[in-house]
Amino acid sequence: MRRLVFIPGPGIGHLVSTVEIAKQLAARDHQLFITVLIMKLPFDQLFTNTDASISRRINLINLPEAHVDTRNTGPSSFFKTFVENHKTHVRVAVSESSTQSESNQARLAGLVVDMFCTTMIDVADEFGVPSYVFFTSNAGCLAFLLYLQTLRDEHGTDAAQLMDSEAELAIPSFVNSLPAHVLPGVLLDKEGATAFLNHAKRFRETKGILVNTFSELESHALHSLYNGKTPPVYPVGPLLNLESDDFHVGMDNARQKYDILRWLDDQPSLSVVFLCFGSMGSFGEAQVKEMACALEYGGFQFLWSLRKPPPKGEIAMPSDYADPANPKGVLPEGFLNRTARIGKVIGWAPQVAILAHPAIGGFVSHCGWNSVLESLWYGVPIATWPMYSEQQLNTFELVKELGLAVEIKMDYRKGSVVSAEEIGRGIRKVMEEDSDIRERVKEMSVKSKKALVDGGSSHSSLGCFIDQIQP
Repeated sequence: MRRLVFIPGPGIGHLVSTVEIAKQLAARDHQLFITVLIMKLPFDQLFTNTDASISRRINLINLPEAHVDTRNTGPSSFFKTFVENHKTHVRVAVSESSTQSESNQARLAGLVVDMFCTTMIDVADEFGVPSYVFFTSNAGCLAFLLYLQTLRDEHGTDAAQLMDSEAELAIPSFVNSLPAHVLPGVLLDKEGATAFLNHAKRFRETKGILVNTFSELESHALHSLYNGKTPPVYPVGPLLNLESDDFHVGMDNARQKYDILRWLDDQPSLSVVFLCFGSMGSFGEAQVKEMACALEYGGFQFLWSLRKPPPKGEIAMPSDYADPANPKGVLPEGFLNRTARIGKVIGWAPQVAILAHPAIGGFVSHCGWNSVLESLWYGVPIATWPMYSEQQLNTFELVKELGLAVEIKMDYRKGSVVSAEEIGRGIRKVMEEDSDIRERVKEMSVKSKKALVDGGSSHSSLGCFIDQIQP
């Protein structure tokens, strides 16, 4: 018997996919015990497990909170300090886990660290066990980061300098050249770029990299990683929590979910465009008004998750308006009355349940990787609006490399304003019923499901990972 310790990155998106891979591993190997150590962000709720499908061999542990001063600090510095400050708690938890494992004869077989938690590789080294990376984004992004890290460390090339150019970059993980202006915005920030590439450098120290993707989706990007210079890569996705949107929410959101699904039940098949921008996505008043104009004048039936930005200068998550169905002061005068028969404005959104509904015909998304995989799973085409992190890169891959999405604004940067005309053009295109993109998305939906069943590509890849952690 063996025990793996998973250390997911901060944020619900990283935790959800980590729990899903833990469930798959436990289901595949009945001699495997798994501990998941959860770091709670200051603005997050304490995690409470409500998933009855989680095996008793999976132990979810909330680590003690580690104080981080959020004043006068940027996001990159905050997250680096946040993870580093949990190191002592992780050591204690791993030690206690090892002691418990001895009592049931399950030896500590390794630590699986999130892509943003590579400092925890040090803890694995201290315990004399292998470390692995769980890369919660896609293979194209993984190969891109490793490529930039090589350019920096072996050729002295600064990624930020590339962004200021009109260059078309030849990146091994992509068939098409990558325009420099769609490089992820985090690379504009020297501190953020350094942190990203330092993580990539440490990936190379590990014994393997688990990636939340599947071979049929990213065959070229994955092939570029099988180069002898990178640890073994295991595409094991799509890793999605499809059973319930109530993974981390209470009764209030359950009631909202019921109300939203009841409204969708009254809409024709493929008639509604769903706008949702992830747990960290929000817009200022000027952009909200452009979005409202696009929806109203385009005559689209819509379901719009509109959330309130955090106070300026604070590191916090968006929140619901006091009345999510009537967010006063940000929408154009009379918008809700004029669109009452065709649209619904909401706050928090049960995204999985919405994407699964037959009324949904298109998805305006920030292109966070979990959202992309959910949309593909349900065969819903995306109109891309990337906002932060690696999302510009995800958009490029979906639109230019794979032909699975349409573009609203590939090079969007936070604070800029996308016009109602651009938004409307993207929505019209994504809502076309007989488009080539919709057909390709349907085909990929079938492939995503086949990847996970016995004999599928990801099922086989996960088996290879299990085999190499055998005693």
